[in-house]
Amino acid sequence: MAKAADVYFVVDPWKVIERGFDPAHARVSESVFSLANESMGVRGCFDEGGSVDSLRGAYVNGVYELEQLSRSYRGIIDKSHFMIPCAEWLMTGIELDGETLDLGRVRFSDFVRELDMRAGTLTRSFVWTTASGKSLRLTFLRFVHMVHRDRAYQRITLEPLNFSGSVAFSSTLSFDVVHEGRQRCFWQKARAVADDHRMLLQSRTGQSGQEVWAGALVDLPARASATTDERSATLSAVINLTQGVATHVDKRVVIRFDGTGGETLWQSGVEALAAAERVSLDEAMASQRAFWDRWWRTSDILIEPADGEALSTVAAEQQGIRFCSFQLAQTYNGGSMRHNIGAKGLTGEAYNGHAFWDTEACCLPFYLFTNPAAARDLLLFRYNTLPMAIERAKMLDCRGACYPIATLNGDEACALWQHASLQLQPSTAVAYGIWHYVRVTEDMDFLWRYGAEMLLQIARFLTSRVELGSTTGKYGYFGVMGPDEFHMMVNNNAYTNYMGMRTLAWAAEVLTRMRHEQPAAYAQLAERTALTEDETARWQHIAQNMYLPQDETGLFEQHDGYFDLPHTDIGAIPMSDFPLYDHWSYDRIYRSDMIKQPDVLMFLYLYNSSFTREVKRVNYEFYEPRTIHESSLSPAIHSILAAELDNMDEAMRFFGYATRLDLDNYNRNTREGLHTTSIAMAWINIVYGFAGLRSDGEQLRFAPRLPERWKHLRFSVMYRGRVIRICMEPGRTSFSLTQGDPLTLLIYDRPLTLTEKELIVPRQ
Repeated sequence: MAKAADVYFVVDPWKVIERGFDPAHARVSESVFSLANESMGVRGCFDEGGSVDSLRGAYVNGVYELEQLSRSYRGIIDKSHFMIPCAEWLMTGIELDGETLDLGRVRFSDFVRELDMRAGTLTRSFVWTTASGKSLRLTFLRFVHMVHRDRAYQRITLEPLNFSGSVAFSSTLSFDVVHEGRQRCFWQKARAVADDHRMLLQSRTGQSGQEVWAGALVDLPARASATTDERSATLSAVINLTQGVATHVDKRVVIRFDGTGGETLWQSGVEALAAAERVSLDEAMASQRAFWDRWWRTSDILIEPADGEALSTVAAEQQGIRFCSFQLAQTYNGGSMRHNIGAKGLTGEAYNGHAFWDTEACCLPFYLFTNPAAARDLLLFRYNTLPMAIERAKMLDCRGACYPIATLNGDEACALWQHASLQLQPSTAVAYGIWHYVRVTEDMDFLWRYGAEMLLQIARFLTSRVELGSTTGKYGYFGVMGPDEFHMMVNNNAYTNYMGMRTLAWAAEVLTRMRHEQPAAYAQLAERTALTEDETARWQHIAQNMYLPQDETGLFEQHDGYFDLPHTDIGAIPMSDFPLYDHWSYDRIYRSDMIKQPDVLMFLYLYNSSFTREVKRVNYEFYEPRTIHESSLSPAIHSILAAELDNMDEAMRFFGYATRLDLDNYNRNTREGLHTTSIAMAWINIVYGFAGLRSDGEQLRFAPRLPERWKHLRFSVMYRGRVIRICMEPGRTSFSLTQGDPLTLLIYDRPLTLTEKELIVPRQ
């Protein structure tokens, strides 16, 4: 793996700390210090703005703009959509002694910025010294509320160290925000109202027609004047300061986006701001802390170093896994079925805010075992967007439902035909997500009411897309791009064929079972979709006759002709060439056996229980040296399989990369936003990799393997109304239930029953 860490942040078990400011890391820090609560998010940009390189971004989940594209061929989209920055609520202006606060121009010292993961707050402090020698300590605090998700808070503390005097202060609320990639503002003229302590704005996007309301209350220790313009409102005041005395300015913000508009939205916004006014910032911060206390009690992963181990290494791993868990809880927690998980969450504009197939394949397990209700809501997003998937299949001359490779609202948003038209994994990932969710939760109501219809339409799409091979005499998918993405327009991609086979077989099984167990619901579904028994029989026939390119040793050929491709020594690629998409011509990437991310190894991970240890070993040893890990989901998949194969050194190497991908900027692109999939896979890396959890069999399985440099690994998972506590130690693992009825599961393939009493199992 020809990538190295760019170590910048101070290691701390519960915080991410930046001590001293390096402008070269400005955007990386903005991404790492992002805050969100699923409904809204904000990058860790400076409140005061200034000349320091920055991607200012405050985002509202589901807010996007449309753009028309030139379509040259059928099947290629002619309209796309992309996330845009929304109401800017942090902007602050401070003037002292004839200078304007701008860390790119003024003299400052003692700079410290801290993300506190137990409190869900970001603070930044420094001492600003003017040219004449006046020193002012400034502290900026912010958080977005995890319970009241339309609320955000900012506190600015000013403490003069060697003078008494006045500062000019301004606070702004604005829709005058620019999308960096397109270099324009997409908000129309706002309705704006402001008085001496309050700012109210409502604006509408130009093409998508979405309306957002934003309001702010500013508690200023001086009389303020209010001004408004086309898209903004500002409160300004002169604040008198006394040497050694701290003065606070608190700002309480409400942002509303609920699908309404006009006067209805305005009135609901005013009422929401009035409710927020009854809660002080300190009370809101206490509520925020209580939320995170509850969350960490059931979701924390505790790592303790073995005796004699380097504390710094394990401490970095501890910080990394907590950072990943924290960001996942911020990104999505089941607040709305209108939301999905974008590849960058709400931390940046890269990938246009779109969600990919990673949601069901990589992110869903975290929620399955920490927040099953949120997992259900994620899948309901796919149900609610099923009509768009059906329309997309028609565009590709197919039947059924083809889920988009990239989307915010359910429509395909990717204009790159080789991805949007050739990748079938979004549809098979949705089917896998339904299968996995039902297997873990036993939520049959979900399956009959929603899942069966999605499976039916996905199976129709896969059936209309499959072809009978001329030489193999078996079914396969031709002209596709698998998860690898470094090889396009290939035939019989092993992942695509295998996932198609499993999806068709299970869809037939579900519909057959539904016909017998839920006859009334089945009859309604069959009538609504014109389903016949002949269809399910055809799904079974195709699944039973799917071509899988596998040799006598168990090695799968990634796709037809892969074994004949020229070889690239990935270890010889210089670090300066990453990311490859930025430094290699597009066609050069496709001309070798180099793999972007796991393809064959991906389905061995997803359907782990279906393959022997020897098949996993043969394929891992062949494909791992060819994988460049240009995708953030890649390292954790390799770590999980390496741990299962008892290659713990390699498992730990990949784990460190997966857990600190963004904190240590391994791919040199953290500046664009966090890698949500890597963050999710880091959690899975612990639970599936080292605890050996497997959830794709008939029973939940564990096969713990504690890394040598750890003395303890403790965490809990939720499963069918139970909370299972796991404590791994050298030579043994203890299991117990902290909630729920007794449960039988497999530990090292032995059936054992868990109760509240601690069950100790020796390492095998």
